[in-house]
Amino acid sequence: MVAKTKAAHRDAGELRAAEGVEGNARLTGATAAVLFVLFAAEGVTILSIHTLVTPHVFIGLLMVPPVLVKIGSTSWRIGRFYLGSPAYRQKGAPPTLLRLLGPVVVVLTAVVLGSGVALLFVGRSLEPDVMFVHKASFVLWFGSMAIHVLAHIVETAELAPRDWYARTRKDARGASARQWLLAVSLVAGVFLGILLIDRVGPFVASWPRG
Repeated sequence: MVAKTKAAHRDAGELRAAEGVEGNARLTGATAAVLFVLFAAEGVTILSIHTLVTPHVFIGLLMVPPVLVKIGSTSWRIGRFYLGSPAYRQKGAPPTLLRLLGPVVVVLTAVVLGSGVALLFVGRSLEPDVMFVHKASFVLWFGSMAIHVLAHIVETAELAPRDWYARTRKDARGASARQWLLAVSLVAGVFLGILLIDRVGPFVASWPRG
């Protein structure tokens, strides 16, 4: 009886661990899908940045909280893997190239978004330097992100809707919590955009004329 009880507890623990891995993957996939749409919209604004600078800034600010969620979920997976979690070890790590590329994507994303926000606050003397960092990091980010997206696009398409389909929603506990986390991150991004959008006027006013 004791042996059966221990086996039942072990099986229950392994099931919870497996659900945790699946839940983390679903959160990563859903957040990645949302960010893909936002990054695409941001790319459209670049095509006519002088006339679409306000939406460009707003979308950039909107992306900040979801990006933090994405970084958090992927960092959790990698951390658990290297700390020896059996469930995450069983899932395995991404291919070596993607593991090496991951930190590069994170750093460049932080630099692109951070320098973009900084442009709203720096004085005219620092603006050219910050703008150079913003543009240069974007070019590098775009290349690394293109590889990242192509490598994960099929997996993301499979994972992103699982918490939203009735037939797969209950396969991993915490679907509502993950949905709320993603929704709250988007709401926080909207509030951040509303809070700082007035900074666009002074920023545009500093652009050279002619």
